[in-house]
Amino acid sequence: MNATRILPDLQCSLVCEEVRQEANGNFFLIGVIHFVRVPKLPVVALRLLVFNRWTAGVGQFTESVRLIAPDQTTVLRKAEVKFALKDAALSTTNVTVLQQVEFKAAGAYFVEVLVDDVMKLRYPLPIILAPPPEPPPQPPQPTAGEKPAA
Repeated sequence: MNATRILPDLQCSLVCEEVRQEANGNFFLIGVIHFVRVPKLPVVALRLLVFNRWTAGVGQFTESVRLIAPDQTTVLRKAEVKFALKDAALSTTNVTVLQQVEFKAAGAYFVEVLVDDVMKLRYPLPIILAPPPEPPPQPPQPTAGEKPAA
């Protein structure tokens, strides 16, 4: 029996700062992100890349990547790409670029990866507010005419 269409498996999904490809086809993932720590909010991420690897499928498909706000209903970004797998032994890699993403509040944002409207993976991307530490207080400086304390 020859399958005409098999929904693929999502082998991996990673949020990165940069993805590069060598001449031989191998990928470099730079700055794999599992959380974002910022000193103040709101903050804008100039670009986030979502690296998705699909395998074990046959047919033509539409991948959807969504970035969901902490309220779990607001879609901050959505991107779609069509891809095909001719044989279940093959794989394909899609890289989605999310540009100018504004994070207004701390909390768990979510990356959702779907294929043909079937949710394959949903994972958190925590935004952590971590203001810089306050500098330690400086001892008072002697004014003109005062002797330093001994």
